Amino acid sequence: MEQHADNPYLAPFASMTDGELRDPKQLVGLALACDGNADPNRLRAGLFVAESVNVITRALDAGYVPFAVLTDRRWLAGAEGLIARLREAAPNLPVVVASSDEVCAITGYRETRGPLAAFHRKPEPELADLLTGARRVAVLEDITNYTNIGAIFRSAAALGVDAVLLTPACHDPLFRRASRVSMGTVFQVPWARIGAARAWADEGVAQLHEAGFTVAALALSDDSIPLGDPALAGIDRLSLVLGTEGDGLAPRTIAACDLTVRIPMAHGVDSLNVAAASAVAFWETRVRR
Repeated sequence: MEQHADNPYLAPFASMTDGELRDPKQLVGLALACDGNADPNRLRAGLFVAESVNVITRALDAGYVPFAVLTDRRWLAGAEGLIARLREAAPNLPVVVASSDEVCAITGYRETRGPLAAFHRKPEPELADLLTGARRVAVLEDITNYTNIGAIFRSAAALGVDAVLLTPACHDPLFRRASRVSMGTVFQVPWARIGAARAWADEGVAQLHEAGFTVAALALSDDSIPLGDPALAGIDRLSLVLGTEGDGLAPRTIAACDLTVRIPMAHGVDSLNVAAASAVAFWETRVRR
């Protein structure tokens, strides 16, 4: 471990939290530790960590630039081609190859599912630009489970959702677990934040209306319509709003939406996991081409 202990390029895999990897103040310190003579603000857009050959490949394909790589020696043979691609994208890329015990000591992960690569983030797109030309978008309200976020993105990519919008309290889709569960589709589906931190729907639903969207809350209510209702099929530009596990959507959000939609259930089951519900809703409301 001695040879790795003072390597600042390993900080994204070791000592830095997801929040710190998006904090410009923390990233100034990392930038200076890596190269005190370079621009100290060069990491201000942030970093994220991708895990596995598949996820890293999709990040590369989406144009993200690598910052550093850490790999267990046992993954090296299967990742040689990928590492060559990473070095093409960043010729001076630090690549650290370590034993399983060393990787565990550095990261705190008992197991990794392939190489780890830290990437530079891109600036988030403007909401108006993201909505231009879109016909199906999903809004995730305050979802904090990374597995659910990753699974929703995977369904969105597979079922033709044009963009995913995240409320301010929704967790980061580029977090390592979310991107891994998504199989890298978080890099394929455009996403951005929507609304203000308090009562996002007051501002956010208005923005969706301005862009020409009908906004549907996926929730249980007395006036909800079933997902298969013909009225939904006739909507050209539709935004589906999905809420947190357990609590669901805030009453204020449901009131701000144009309609409320439910998935019909059998055997007395009242609801599905939000990731499963998203897949059903995306399929049923997809644009028929």
